[in-house]
Amino acid sequence: MTALRRFATNKLAVVGAVALAILVLFALLGPLVYPTEQVATDLGAANLPPGVDGHPLGTDALGYDNLGRLMVAGRVSLLVGVLAGALATVVGTLWGAVAGYVGGVVDAVMMRVVDAGIAIPAIFLLLVLSTIVRPTVGMMIVVLGMVSWLVPARLIRAEALSVRTRDYVVAARAMGATHRRTVLSHVIPNTVGTVVVNATFQVADAILLVAYISFLGMGIQPPTTDWGAMLNDGINYIYQGAWWLILPPGLAIVVVVCALNFVGDGLRDVVDVKGRTA
Repeated sequence: MTALRRFATNKLAVVGAVALAILVLFALLGPLVYPTEQVATDLGAANLPPGVDGHPLGTDALGYDNLGRLMVAGRVSLLVGVLAGALATVVGTLWGAVAGYVGGVVDAVMMRVVDAGIAIPAIFLLLVLSTIVRPTVGMMIVVLGMVSWLVPARLIRAEALSVRTRDYVVAARAMGATHRRTVLSHVIPNTVGTVVVNATFQVADAILLVAYISFLGMGIQPPTTDWGAMLNDGINYIYQGAWWLILPPGLAIVVVVCALNFVGDGLRDVVDVKGRTA
């Protein structure tokens, strides 16, 4: 309860949490409240401005209702972001915990792998992979997760280096606990604060990365769409004054990323206070 109160004192974190909850409900429940046709095209209703023929946010170049499209695309963007962030967090946590706990040559080799991966721009790897395999939701989750685990690995490794010398870890090893049990029962649980905080940033980064790729036309392919793909489709009509094709998905990306960062900052404040009072 104390941690929740401490989080609530951070106004930006509360605003971020509320905005994030609204966007999640918008994407998940919105299509149930406002059902629209998002498969069959209607070229006769293409690029209608907001408010015409019962379309609150107008229509796109294929006649899809833009508000309904925003909801459906939000589902994909949030799904990819959350699952890719979770995958990156799990892999990075395990990698960093093992490297920090074992130390020595194993640590050196494992961290050189991380350093080599960080040296290669993630966006470059994504572009290359997008030309090799057909981008699908599942593929994007795996690829984003595999290029995003490097930062959490370094963070958790630093935490593990500190945790492994603490009395309860030394005692567990002296009592015959296996390395696997020590890592899973003592090292990782005591880095959970760093893991949770970093996970929020990983989700935000994954949402941005999938938007980048889709905006370049190399992301998830139609009929599936995401907010980045909506930007890519709308940019061709921006000079015709079709602002409603660009502004809604752009704002959605900005709001969700800012909200996740605000929540992450709030969680970091809670973790930092706990660390100082421990």
